[in-house]
Amino acid sequence: MTKEKVKIASSVPEIESSASRRSFIKRASVIGATSMLGVGGIFSLASAQQDNRQGLGLTREDVEILIAAEIAEALAVTTYSNIINVAPFFGRLASDDQGYLQAARQEEMSHYLLEQSVAGKPSPFTSFFYPPNMFTDAQTTLNVLVSLEDAFIAAYLVGVRRFNSPNLRVTAARIMGIESDHRTLARVVGPGVASVDGGPIENITGIQGTAESVDPPNNNGYERTLCWTDIQQAVQALTPFADINAAQAAGFDTSKSFDFEPFTPTLPSALGAFISFKGC
Repeated sequence: MTKEKVKIASSVPEIESSASRRSFIKRASVIGATSMLGVGGIFSLASAQQDNRQGLGLTREDVEILIAAEIAEALAVTTYSNIINVAPFFGRLASDDQGYLQAARQEEMSHYLLEQSVAGKPSPFTSFFYPPNMFTDAQTTLNVLVSLEDAFIAAYLVGVRRFNSPNLRVTAARIMGIESDHRTLARVVGPGVASVDGGPIENITGIQGTAESVDPPNNNGYERTLCWTDIQQAVQALTPFADINAAQAAGFDTSKSFDFEPFTPTLPSALGAFISFKGC
């Protein structure tokens, strides 16, 4: 495992406990390998075997990446759900900004279900922790949201590098593109935050710990890899959100956890549906 430390946001301390990271990875591996109870039903190895016949040819590393992606998507769904249902600033956003957040929730759920169907296992973590004031302070919310999307983009780029089959690599790229949409649109929201909620927000701090102007919101010429080349680097960055010991070490609020509540998603457009691993 890399010893590189990753910041989720400037307001979130670095993860100091390598033991916590190792524990998280070990527990994720053990739980993911033994639990076959799906979120929406039972997924058996036949599902993965069927996809293998479609040319996926899953390797051990493929499954590790898929399980890590499931954890990330469960976290994403939980984050968007609570922004919509809990955060006071959401109700004062313009309808198009609300629409982005609502559509993102649907898309992340769709990603999760796809990955679960391929891996044949659900996410081993379904309850998450956040930094203090995550859903009460709009600046914190957007900092963490953009940081998570930064992490998801880099994680799926690891999949593009490391997945065994072309179909999985293309699928990772397709999902990464949606996470990139989410990152940009989260930055669009900043100036639309009402003054009563601390807006307009003109700078948002992502995973690299640097406050960046929201003008323009699409400020990447190329997606940021964060120099990640192994999926464990993504797991390391997300560990405080899912493991209570790492959450405490990172200064997160562990007095309350937020449950992943799965649902059947409805995508905004049929033209943007998964369709197949070939994409057509």
